[in-house]
Amino acid sequence: MAYELKTKENDENVIEFIEKVENNRKREDAYKLLEIFTETTGYEAKMWGDSIIGFGSYHYKYKTGHEGDAPLVGFSPRKARISLYFATGDMEREKLLKSLGKHKSGKACVYINKVEDIDINILKELILQSITFLRETYPE
Repeated sequence: MAYELKTKENDENVIEFIEKVENNRKREDAYKLLEIFTETTGYEAKMWGDSIIGFGSYHYKYKTGHEGDAPLVGFSPRKARISLYFATGDMEREKLLKSLGKHKSGKACVYINKVEDIDINILKELILQSITFLRETYPE
């Protein structure tokens, strides 16, 4: 049985999505992150699924045969916290996260309450490190 990915790149409007964020501070933070990610990656922001703003993309294929496409990096201004998406599996990520500032870390996501809680320069390093790691792990 083929597994169908729910989170796919689509043509939904990123600005319209951000404008629907109810919390004012979270909406302002989403615009700050949009600027930081766009400037750092050089990629245009695209919607992935109904709530992830992604930058660039890569094709992955696991040993199990499962494969798909995903954004290189991204974020989502969710109700509880802002989710930041970086590559997993690289020890450099863990080193950088120690200097990021106030955050929680899940398996794939890094959660922040607000942009002012984190070091923007470390965020930029995480973005670049993630892209480099994914390009080396999954060459085109």
